[in-house]
Amino acid sequence: MSASSPRITAIDAHDIRFPTSRELDGSDAMNPDPDYSAAYVVLRTSSGSELAGHGFAFTIGRGNDVQVAAIRALAPYVVGRHVDELCADPGGLSRALVGDSQLRWLGPEKGVMHMAIGAVVNAAWDLAARHAGKPLWQFLAEADPEWLVSQVDFRYLTDALTPEEALGLLRRGREGAAVRAAELRERGYPAYTTSPGWLGYSDGKLTRLATEAVAAGFTQIKLKVGADLEDDIRRLRAARAAVGPDIRIAIDANQRWDVGQAIDWVRALAEFDPYWIEEPTSPDDVLGHAAIRRGVAPVRVATGEHAQNRIVFKQLLQSGAIDIAQIDAARVGGVNENLAVLLLAAKFGVPVCPHAGGVGLCELVQHLAMFDFVALSGTTENRVIEYVDHLHEHFADPVRIEGGRYAAPVAPGFSAAMLPRTLAEFAYPGGEFWAADLAAQAGPA
Repeated sequence: MSASSPRITAIDAHDIRFPTSRELDGSDAMNPDPDYSAAYVVLRTSSGSELAGHGFAFTIGRGNDVQVAAIRALAPYVVGRHVDELCADPGGLSRALVGDSQLRWLGPEKGVMHMAIGAVVNAAWDLAARHAGKPLWQFLAEADPEWLVSQVDFRYLTDALTPEEALGLLRRGREGAAVRAAELRERGYPAYTTSPGWLGYSDGKLTRLATEAVAAGFTQIKLKVGADLEDDIRRLRAARAAVGPDIRIAIDANQRWDVGQAIDWVRALAEFDPYWIEEPTSPDDVLGHAAIRRGVAPVRVATGEHAQNRIVFKQLLQSGAIDIAQIDAARVGGVNENLAVLLLAAKFGVPVCPHAGGVGLCELVQHLAMFDFVALSGTTENRVIEYVDHLHEHFADPVRIEGGRYAAPVAPGFSAAMLPRTLAEFAYPGGEFWAADLAAQAGPA
């Protein structure tokens, strides 16, 4: 490695929060007042602002300071690394971060520490894609299959997926990849929208937004459920009347129910033809999801946005507990762990419909789904990426939705970079918005 090769000089970690709870954006049965937030990471390099890596962990307000502290604890593992070395092996950084025995004790491979690792590792992947001059989906799709396999940690997975099987899946996925990449650039990737369905919205707002979603080209919407059965029946009736019989309506309980309650509740809503029930119970309850799946068929069961790591996904797939795997770009330990989940889903033949929304999750997860289509599964059948239509204006390379589909990103990187003015305004507690807001709450001195 040349002594003149640029190095990582610093990790900047920012506590960024948005006051979304005031309009009940993002509200659901378990999270009635979320303030969508990001523990935002920038890997600074000796090349200056022209070369940096960006990532974040998504949270919903209080506790974002804890997430930022966890990210800062990882700085000694990253600062001083050569950029070329890091870009050549982001998976090596992941293994170093996961492998610290004292930090690992806080998981292992779950919770705040693992999300912090994911934020830093995602920033490294952003740096690698920027360094290569490609959007991340293309960087992954054009990567050598052997190299991609080397980025995945197969520990605890080989009873379900071996490196040799993964290599075979990736080699097969490369067949016809150029044609699919051209199709992706021309047509985009199917999306669905949750924007009409927040639990705090009035029936009138739900109906208006559902009607607008269909007019915009979406063929699937999602409603939050689980707080009150009669309310859910009324809201689903209104939604079905608004969108007609041919638009899919998914429902999402956000972990609200016990197993038996989930089965009874979904059966009570079956007349409205829900396409899937999402997170019907605890995200850790693999056997509970399997029981619910048996009990609510033909309604599909979807989960994964709160699955802690690749091992939970392995068990969900091995046990036949889910019909749809929902990866989250910022919950597990970065791109390489999501590669493991995508490979597992391909092995078991389960479609992946990523969780998005939040702060920047749409921006990130589009790359993973597009890679999956171009160079792994080779299909978008029964696959959609969630879309929520707020907070995109805070990103340098925001998502583009055209006719109910995600347009393929063209800018190099992982679409994770936030705008400087956003940091100045929404950093907590000293940003312009929060400083004024906190001063107003305090009242006259």
